[in-house]
Amino acid sequence: MDLFESGIPLEGGAPAPLAARMRPQSLDDYAGQRHLLAPGQLLRRAIESDRLGSIILYGPPGCGKTSLAEVIALATNRHFERTSGVLANVAILRSLLEAAEQRKKFRRRETILFIDEIHRFNKAQQDVLLPYVESGAITLIGATTHNPFFFINTPLTSRSQIFQLEPLGEDDILALLRRAISDPRGLAHLALHADDDALAHLARVCEGDARKALNALEIAALTTAPEEGGAIRISRATAEQSIQKKSVVYDNEDGHYDTISAFIKSVRGSDPNAALYWLAKMLYAGEDPRFIARRLIILASEDIGNADPMGLTLTVAAMEAVEFVGMPEARIILAQATTYLATAPKSNASYLGIEAAWEDIRAGRTLPVPKHLRDASYRGAQQLGHEGYRYAHDFEGHVVDQEYLPTSKVYYQPTEEGYEQRIRQRIERWKELRHKQRESP
Repeated sequence: MDLFESGIPLEGGAPAPLAARMRPQSLDDYAGQRHLLAPGQLLRRAIESDRLGSIILYGPPGCGKTSLAEVIALATNRHFERTSGVLANVAILRSLLEAAEQRKKFRRRETILFIDEIHRFNKAQQDVLLPYVESGAITLIGATTHNPFFFINTPLTSRSQIFQLEPLGEDDILALLRRAISDPRGLAHLALHADDDALAHLARVCEGDARKALNALEIAALTTAPEEGGAIRISRATAEQSIQKKSVVYDNEDGHYDTISAFIKSVRGSDPNAALYWLAKMLYAGEDPRFIARRLIILASEDIGNADPMGLTLTVAAMEAVEFVGMPEARIILAQATTYLATAPKSNASYLGIEAAWEDIRAGRTLPVPKHLRDASYRGAQQLGHEGYRYAHDFEGHVVDQEYLPTSKVYYQPTEEGYEQRIRQRIERWKELRHKQRESP
């Protein structure tokens, strides 16, 4: 019998938490991660055929890493061992690994070793695993909330497939909450009714964390007094109290799109105060900080461009830092990037230029490459007329009067803002030098 089946008490007789009781019993019962576990996907095929190799499951809290390991434990014919980077030391590890080696040698039975929070192991502990993974004595399943390329030794990551799990979507969380209300393992013994907007609030503000949503539902159910007749009703207000987070108007139809629009337009409009407010609203409502970071990167090129080229560098660094640090501190990094872009000089010249060139290509106005610009590095290129190129560094100002595009159309027109003012001056200087070359005998 599995630890998480209904009715199995923890030490002292207390029931297991709802989130533990509701762990899936099969892949079909598993919520989310369709990019990995939809029918036909590699990871699902490996689990169903019991041919799973060593893997690292990487994702935020509550996205289903441990639940997936438990599904594998139920599906495999191999011996399954569990331990944790918090509880195990080198001595415990060696005991598990040596037992696995003996099991394979004398009983011809393989072992899957699941290590939750594997990033908690130091380098020496991780090194203990390596020879057993290499020899096939164990198949390792590591679970971590930290980027494995930073926190797990390279020899282990190179011998394991890394699968990134994403925060659960609101629909997945809603399905889990409704199942918990009706499932005998969950809260079916209670005459429980939860308002739709109460469940929607839990699903929205739990930030993709199924454990957080289920814990809040259980708190609400166990602390709400029954109404007349014995029924327990969970309202929106009760849901807000149980998850200890006020709701904000932020949904996919209105709030999400309107708020990100207001955020982008505030940065573009050089209003750092408004931009910070909309940023705070998005993060408080549970918006994915990586989504915001991606939008800032796009904005840095579309609306600032070469008026301040450091904008793109800073936002790419911010995206990496957000991924590395995570919430809640990631909000500080996003605030720095937001205020930098909001107060930077603005130019959409690069955006307008690529759009104009793109439209010409799309409309079929394709131009041939001038012969003197074509590849001339191979034998016979001169016979094809690939000659006449003049090396710009041999000329004053490192510019030469030769055709690079068989049209006089101008795609990039730098503004007078920020660094683009210097670019504009440089282009004008180049025009003078080319004219001077044309006039020279």
